[in-house]
Amino acid sequence: MSEPAPVAYREGVLRPVPRFWLLFDIVGSAIGLLLTLPVTFTFAAGTMSRWIPDGVASYALVLLVAVILWGAAAISRIAPALALIVAWVGALLQMACGFSPGAYDLAILGVLFATSAWGSIRLLWLGGASALGGGLIAGLYMSLVNEQDLIQDAATGLRVAVLAGLLGAVSVLTLVMAWGAGLLWRLVLRGRSTREAQVRAEAIAMAEQERVRIARDMHDVVAHSLAVVIAQSDGARYAAVADPAQATAALTTIGQTARAALSDVRLLLAQLRHSEGEGPQPTLADLETLYAQVRAAGVEPRVTVDPTPPGEPSASIQLAVYRILQEALTNAIRHGAGDVDVRLSWYADAVHLEVRNAVPPAPRQASPEHGHGLIGMRERAQLVGGTLSAQPEDGAFVVRAALPVAPATA
Repeated sequence: MSEPAPVAYREGVLRPVPRFWLLFDIVGSAIGLLLTLPVTFTFAAGTMSRWIPDGVASYALVLLVAVILWGAAAISRIAPALALIVAWVGALLQMACGFSPGAYDLAILGVLFATSAWGSIRLLWLGGASALGGGLIAGLYMSLVNEQDLIQDAATGLRVAVLAGLLGAVSVLTLVMAWGAGLLWRLVLRGRSTREAQVRAEAIAMAEQERVRIARDMHDVVAHSLAVVIAQSDGARYAAVADPAQATAALTTIGQTARAALSDVRLLLAQLRHSEGEGPQPTLADLETLYAQVRAAGVEPRVTVDPTPPGEPSASIQLAVYRILQEALTNAIRHGAGDVDVRLSWYADAVHLEVRNAVPPAPRQASPEHGHGLIGMRERAQLVGGTLSAQPEDGAFVVRAALPVAPATA
């Protein structure tokens, strides 16, 4: 079970900690208390006081100090700021009673670790200051509480001062090492959190790209067919009385186009369900069918291919050419007036595409789908490394695209 990365919070407020880690800290601190107390009492080092005689009161005070320190360790993960305060209370009580350091003081190391691992930035530095200051105070305290013994063993007070300095250095080093270990763990958690955030961001970006791709594919598949269906249904309605045969032909075209669109939608849905598989995609060979659908909608495409493809273009280029032409011709059916000119120029390194249709004197208001179609065409071109422009020009609307072509195959 992973730990949450350190987050900013107000000192004194409980951190959100999983129940497992909370129970782990409580049980671990209880075990630490049960293990260190017998060691302290056995060696009697923790009950030697300059001011309190050995006895029940002395043992009770040692027990109280140990409970306070290990209690601070128990809450150090969920409330490191409060734990630091409680640890200082226990340490000051220990010094006030004149007790020498005992095994239960190991709990202080856990508290300092917690301040740098899970505390706020302010608490991080307070923990470091506590490690430095507490170590110096502990060294001075240990020299003073044993002052008489030190003077008996040392010839001069200078040797006492040197020993006090050594004790202080050892105390500072021990406490700072615990604090530094927590700082390293904090960096590990922060790095893990950063990586997880990057993975989430990449997943969101991929999902967004997939949504855009689905929207683009649905538009490409459905919009053209619906444009043909709308044009044919309008023609059939007007021809139903005057020319029943023409109305019947229009209805036949509507049925064929709708069935083709339904087939394309089913293919797209199958690809979405099985993204690892690729179904058949339109190629240059399908352009004649596309032109026939445009003619059936009442628009004559005048197609020029010069020069012709020097070889078999890649599948991605063929798909891009087909989809761009499909959308450009769909826009010509919806918004144009009269026939449309299509020109394809295939070169060794690129294919140039141009679709030009006349604009009616009073242009119809562009629909939202029209805007999405232009965006989709540009995206199609960009996907293969090409460019696309679409703009009015000399009374016509012109779509131009330049798509790079990989080396042709024979």
